[in-house]
Amino acid sequence: MPKPPAAARAGVHYEVVAAHLQAHLFQVTLTIAQPQAQQTVSLPVWIPGSYLVREFAKNLQKLHARQGKREVCLQQTNKHTWVADCHGKAPLVLTYEVCAYDNSVRTAWLDASRGFFNGTSLCLRVHGQEQQPHTLEVSAPAAPTWSLATGLAALKVDKKGFGLYAAAHYDELVDCPVEMGDFWVGKFTACGVPHRFVVAGAAPSFDGQRLLADTQKICETAIRFWHGQGKAPFTSYLFMLNAVNDGYGGLEHRNSTALICGRRDLPRQGEARQSEGYTTLLGLISHEYFHTWNVKRLRPAEFAGYDYDQENYTQLLWFFEGFTSYYDDLLLRRAGLIDDATYLKFITKTINQVLQTPGRQVQTVAQASFDAWVKYYRQDENTPNATVSYYTKGSLVALCLDLHLRQHGKATLDDVMRGLWSRCKAGPMSEADLLTVLEELTGRSYATEIAQWVHSTDELPLAALLAAHGVTLKPDTAQLAQRLGIRVAENHSVQIKTVLRGSAAEQAGFAAGDEWLGLRVKTQAWRINKLDDVAFYAGPQTQLVAVVARDGRLLELPLTLPAAVPPGSAAQGKARRQPQPDTVSLTATDTAAASRWLAGAA
Repeated sequence: MPKPPAAARAGVHYEVVAAHLQAHLFQVTLTIAQPQAQQTVSLPVWIPGSYLVREFAKNLQKLHARQGKREVCLQQTNKHTWVADCHGKAPLVLTYEVCAYDNSVRTAWLDASRGFFNGTSLCLRVHGQEQQPHTLEVSAPAAPTWSLATGLAALKVDKKGFGLYAAAHYDELVDCPVEMGDFWVGKFTACGVPHRFVVAGAAPSFDGQRLLADTQKICETAIRFWHGQGKAPFTSYLFMLNAVNDGYGGLEHRNSTALICGRRDLPRQGEARQSEGYTTLLGLISHEYFHTWNVKRLRPAEFAGYDYDQENYTQLLWFFEGFTSYYDDLLLRRAGLIDDATYLKFITKTINQVLQTPGRQVQTVAQASFDAWVKYYRQDENTPNATVSYYTKGSLVALCLDLHLRQHGKATLDDVMRGLWSRCKAGPMSEADLLTVLEELTGRSYATEIAQWVHSTDELPLAALLAAHGVTLKPDTAQLAQRLGIRVAENHSVQIKTVLRGSAAEQAGFAAGDEWLGLRVKTQAWRINKLDDVAFYAGPQTQLVAVVARDGRLLELPLTLPAAVPPGSAAQGKARRQPQPDTVSLTATDTAAASRWLAGAA
């Protein structure tokens, strides 16, 4: 297509070319119409929504600058920042390449079949001009079947979507990722808002119409949750899904989301059954779509303006990620995509994940939010012992708050969320705002509950609150890994990934990294290939010797095997020779009461 006229370009203008598909290289040209004498530019070190310093500048190479025909000296001042020594009023033009090797939702990817990028990976920030209009021009590669999709506003594009796009400022530019390739495209309207869904990498069996129909139900349910019959805060929305052999994840944006899933989890033509993998995908779609309100607009006060140069700390991820995790599957239930029993299974899984994390007794969920940069996103063998997930425990805080509000009959958590949206004008909020809205709706303070559930390591009152809504929580028989207190990988042997604090495995001397090769029971020795072999060869014996390999040495570890005792039996407490994680199950004993809660009835 013809090059857009210079007048259509903003004062900060980027040209992106998928220059070398096989080499995974994007070529970028940044033109600054009115540079400062000492113009600073930098590449972000993180992307909002993913709380880890990822050092995107490591992928930038061959950076050069010029004004007209004159080369401009660039002085690098730190790992991701450069200063251009400009002279006169001529535009400053910077050219560089970005290696795009990360096939995730967070950075950039380019090969012969697909291209994808977030602006935080490709677009240098022009200091002092972040609030000025920006334009992005993406040229079509030498791949005639490729198209382009993005949430940016189109100024002049061809039928395939390549061309010129506009952003009001830098934040908007980098909050609208770009998908390129020979992807599947579908469309639907939810509550009057046009939505597009693009899918890359799907198998021929993919049932696109079912994905559209189910996603439409999710979107309509979410919009009505927040606005009733009112309007959504965006005029269009784009889902970008990359289907791969094995993968899962998503990242929210202001009017789009980037998703990744296993291609076998997509719905298949001719199959009416909803697979577990597809249900999980729908939950991911619901989660990221809910973030359009809860974290992209209603957001921590600390995120009122992003600092792209360093970590942005907040203690509120338990609210923004945790409460979103509570509502993602709940909205599937309200949309009719899962039933009550399935939803209770999801809650059971979340409860057990928290109960089987000793770190919940070490770190509060508010602290876990603040430490996300160095703990949640940098997990190691000790993570479950030292921290708790603000996703899982945060969702249980939301559960407790919703059930407590409903029990007292003056409000629901739905009312609280909408009250925060109104109070904070769909913008920055603090924990004080949450407490204020709770008191306004109920006539009483919830400071004590928030202090106990969020700022202490006390156990949550799940059993009592669930019982008040027709759901019984009871102990369940733990699997062997949970009784031993280990997390493993099985591949012809048992690889110890984590040893939980206070567990039977820790008492025996197991360590992360051990390879559990076999065991001795009385006078016999056995080779094991999977964890189930332990119970098979041990039989009724609880005293055995585990043979492990560590650092090239064979070690023998005396192990007391905790017995699997039926829950509620008199011997249960005595059988617990070593501390072990708890396992529970949920049962709806009053289905009418449970359905009122799950259906969203007041």
